Amino acid sequence: MQVTDVRVRKVTKEGKMKAIVSITLDDEFVVHDIKVIEGDKGLFIAMPSRKSGNGEYRDIAHPINSETRDRIQRIILEGYEKAAVEEEEIA
Repeated sequence: MQVTDVRVRKVTKEGKMKAIVSITLDDEFVVHDIKVIEGDKGLFIAMPSRKSGNGEYRDIAHPINSETRDRIQRIILEGYEKAAVEEEEIA
């Protein structure tokens, strides 16, 4: 499986959420609404989720193993950093 496209929409309001990302896998499958969040230990991603009946949030789509999560997170954060640099060059 390859991440073949990363689309970053930066969030302009103040807060921990920095961007909303969509990724395309193998030019065939898209996952929307992955969040880039600023945590105490740096940036991380949160997969798309939905609030369940008992008030807990449950991921709608997520990697099955940590290696895949790490790879997807690395690719998304690289895309986020690239978008940030491009935004600074335009400003």
